Amino acid sequence: MIRVLLADDQGLVRAGLRALLDGADDLAVVGEAANGGMAVALARELRPDVVLMDIRMPDVDGVTATRRITDDPQLSAVRVVMLTTFVEEEDVFAALRSGASGFLVKDAEPEELVQAVRIVARGDALLSPAVTRAVIRRSVGAAPRPAGPRREPPEIAALTAREREVVRLVAEGLSNEGIAARLVVSPLTAKTHVSRAMAKVGARDRAQLVVVAYQSGLATADGYSPGSTPGQ
Repeated sequence: MIRVLLADDQGLVRAGLRALLDGADDLAVVGEAANGGMAVALARELRPDVVLMDIRMPDVDGVTATRRITDDPQLSAVRVVMLTTFVEEEDVFAALRSGASGFLVKDAEPEELVQAVRIVARGDALLSPAVTRAVIRRSVGAAPRPAGPRREPPEIAALTAREREVVRLVAEGLSNEGIAARLVVSPLTAKTHVSRAMAKVGARDRAQLVVVAYQSGLATADGYSPGSTPGQ
């Protein structure tokens, strides 16, 4: 059973999410929070598998609350999916930088939300809908580059040539199966390369690996494939 914590300042939204998730055989809502501070406190108390976190809440916003959760070593197993009414570039990038494992708009289809919880609970990152990856591309691609020669971060320099290639493919949104097909290797080998790359750069999941790839310049907007399959 996947245990879910809901964090949204609107009671009606929480009620709708609870009804949807409790209707799935493998999901159970274990708590509700009306603001980010309460979400962090309940995450520490209840240790849910997944937190559905509204990005805009009073007192403590969703990005701050997510950062507090992901920075707590005792909550390392807790995953966060950020929810929002409007998709804004800075919100998406801030959410993923804070450690969120996914980002969804509230008008997503019910099954998409349920599947998002399952994907994130098993340790993967939700890089869909496609607009999320497109926003990441635009946000990072538009960021100003420092003048002069660019020094490669030590954690990127530690990657092997194959791991660099795999990271770029993850940044395109390819799944392990997609990476395996592109590189003509087994899905298990692809998964191993992804896991090793994540460990070397300190990314807790694929979403953060995408952020690292763009921030470091390993992946670029020109090399991004907006039509690729979401990473799972």
